[in-house]
This record gives sequence, C-alpha cells and structure tokens, in this order.
Amino acid sequence: MASDLSLLLIVALVAALSFSQALARDPGALQDFCVADSMSKVIVNGFTCKNPELVKVDDFFLSGLNVPRSTMNKVTSNVTLINANIIPGLNTLGISMARVDYAPRGLNPPHIHPRATELQTVLEGSLYVGFITSNPENKLVTKVLNKGDVFVFPQGLIHFQFNLGRTRALAMSFLSSQNPGLITIANTVFGSKPNISDDILSKAFQVDKKTIDWIQSHSPILITLSLFNDSMASDLSLLLVVALVAALSFSQALARDPGALQDFCVADSMSKELVKVDDFFLSGLNVPRSTVNKVGSNVTLINANIIPGLNTLGISMARVDYAPRGLNPPHIHPRATELQTVLEGSLYVGFITSNPENKLVTKVLNKGDVFVFPQGLIHFQFNLGRTRALAMSFLSSQNPGVITIANTVFGSKPNISDDILSKAFQVDKKTIDWIQSQF
Repeated sequence: MASDLSLLLIVALVAALSFSQALARDPGALQDFCVADSMSKVIVNGFTCKNPELVKVDDFFLSGLNVPRSTMNKVTSNVTLINANIIPGLNTLGISMARVDYAPRGLNPPHIHPRATELQTVLEGSLYVGFITSNPENKLVTKVLNKGDVFVFPQGLIHFQFNLGRTRALAMSFLSSQNPGLITIANTVFGSKPNISDDILSKAFQVDKKTIDWIQSHSPILITLSLFNDSMASDLSLLLVVALVAALSFSQALARDPGALQDFCVADSMSKELVKVDDFFLSGLNVPRSTVNKVGSNVTLINANIIPGLNTLGISMARVDYAPRGLNPPHIHPRATELQTVLEGSLYVGFITSNPENKLVTKVLNKGDVFVFPQGLIHFQFNLGRTRALAMSFLSSQNPGVITIANTVFGSKPNISDDILSKAFQVDKKTIDWIQSQF
C-alpha cells in the first residue's frame, strides 16, 4: 500500500496548493516570489522580478554563515547582513538576518534600523544589550543576555550590544524588512559628508564649537571605544548621552500609518501590568527539546504570546529540533515568510510553487546554510542524517500561523466528508476513511 499512499500524499499536496493563491492579498505579494533581478536597469522600490522560468534553487540559498568573521576593527565587532542583495529570493518578502561576531569587549555601537524590528538570540558568550525609548521619556531598557536568550529591539529605536566577557560572543539577528537600513548615531551625527555645521551641533549639544570640531576630527567609533579607557571618558559620556537624546527626537518620525504609531505596543494580557525589560526577553532557547513524537521533530515557537514585547512588531522566531530522520511535515505559514539557518546537522528542505506549475524546489542544507521559504507556500524540512539536527527559523509576522497539510485535510474536527475528499483525491471512500483514522 506504500506506493498508493505516496501517490495519495502527492495528490494531497497538489490539491492543497490550489488554495494557496487565496493567501496573497493586495498590497502584498501577487505571486509566489519575486526573485531580485540584479541586472535589471529598471528602478523600483526594492528590485524588479527575475523571469520565473530562470529562477533556481540557489536564489533562495546561502552557505557559510557558520564561519567566524574578523573583528579586527575599531569597535571589535562584525555584522554580516544577509538581505535581498545576498539572497535574491528575499526580495519583497519582508525579512532579513545578520550574523554578529563580537571580540572580548566588542561593541555593536548605538544605532537605529529605520525600517525593521530586530529579534536577536545569543549563540555563544554573553552580551549587555539595551534600547532607549523616544521623547519625552528617553528610558534606557537594558538586559544581560546569555547563551539561548532572546531579546527584542523595537523598530526605529536606538539600541546597542556589548560583549562584557573575556571570550568571543556570537549572536544571530533577524529583522522585519528585506532592507532594514542602518543609522549608526556617532558616525551619522559627527561623521556626515559634508560635516553638519558646528554652529548647529554646538547649539544642539550645548557645548562650544571647539569641542564639536574636535569630535568631528576623530573617528566617531574610536570615541565610543574611548569611553572605557580614555581620560576624557566622563566628558565624552555626557556628550554621547546628549547625542542619543537629540537623535531620539527624530525617531518618532519613523512611525507611519498604517504601521506602528508608538515605540512598541507590549501585549497587555492582564490589563493592569506595566512594561518592564522582561517583556522583551526570553531565556532557555539553548535547551534541546524532546522529539519523541510521530514525526520526530519539535517546533518551539517564540511569538507575542511568549515575548509580549513582540506585539505589533511583525516578527517571530522558532527553534526546531529534529531527531535522526525527523520531519517537519509539509505545512504553510499563511501570514509569514520563513528564513531558516541550520546550527547543527543537515536538512533536506523544499517548497512547492502554486498552480499551475507546482514546481518542487529542494536543497540539502548543512551547518551555516540559510534558506528562504516564501509566504503561503507548502514547505518541509527533513533530517537525512543519523544524528540530531537543529535549526533556527525567523518569520515575518508576530503570528505567522501554521497549517500542517495532512493534519488539516485528514484530521479536521469534524472530519471533511469522505464524499468530498474521495472526489478531490480521486480515490475510494474506504481509503479516505483509513487515512482519517490515522489522525
């Protein structure tokens, strides 16, 4: 009966895909994907679409993210951004990611992502992180993160990460835009080309022009480092704090209708709770999950129900554990694109395009590889190996939703009539009843 069941499952996938077009909606995507055509001379908001007939699996793939990056620079950190310029298949899908390496005492200096919320998890070492709310409160929200911890940096707010330890640290960040943008505060204010007039800056920071000229003549990043070892640390600390406050006066302009109208909107499940730093924090994501179940996998979803600070910010994440031969079965995320990176082991992954092509796009992923599963398309991951595998997935919605095809079609409550399913799958009712009995 195995061959018949294989045929049934293939037919099931094809039938389920007939509904996937309904998931697209204006003004969102109007096709399965829009792979960036870097050779096109047409200027649009993002990239023009490559001819679908020329799209290949490597348009959704990147290898080598497990390789440590050099931190030999003034701030002793290195941000490796993976966006639509690097993985063309990310074009229009509203998500990107970054590997961030930190040397001991390494700093990712205060900066803004004007178009994205950042969701970061620590893979090695520990980090002191924080963000500052906008005017008039300018509240500093900080936390020390250890391996397996997760933290949310809301869109448009100044934030930073600093390695407090004596060993290297590593984090993975995911951002709710294919092009999140970056504004490093010190570089932008004191290193613009041409320089902002010292008349303007001296009045903004309430210091004399000589001080402004001195700061502009130095690398802004070097000044940030000198806070820890320079004799002028206290004076510069004051200057940089004022700089942050001044810069925050512009952050409110980053909110826009119909998006967020404030820094964040932490989910209020108790209606009387006040916002605290732990609303943006989660620990324990480094702990292996049990895969003792029928499919041999375990998806630990981290969304706004788990981290209230994610509410309205358009991003979530998941730890996915796979036993040997473990499967994350064919499913759909109706509201999110999934960006997945492999941390341990190897996975055979794939997605299927919608009608009428129903093209199967597959790839074997190894440690450090990255793959894109476009929103609304049926996709899967399967551990081919004899050892456990681990992946981290990030999704472009605070509530991506999941529709597991087999469970939904054959395990609905109440069951879909076998008259309907037998006609849809072109098999007898006895076969349908037998499949439904498995769920």
